[in-house]
Amino acid sequence: MKTLQKVCLVLTIIGALNWGLIGLFDFNLVATLFGTDNVITRIVYVLVGIAGIINIGLLFEDFDK
Repeated sequence: MKTLQKVCLVLTIIGALNWGLIGLFDFNLVATLFGTDNVITRIVYVLVGIAGIINIGLLFEDFDK
């Protein structure tokens, strides 16, 4: 489970950086790399969304173990 959460955390960070670029510079890195109306772009967005949902579990994890 730790490996899955690390992969999800990386995807969530990628999504956060993309949103930061959109907010600051109106530049969508994912759409630039894969195209705006592309299946791969949608898959990346879905994976980032799923990763964010999985990372909700980090809110309830006890890090003091």
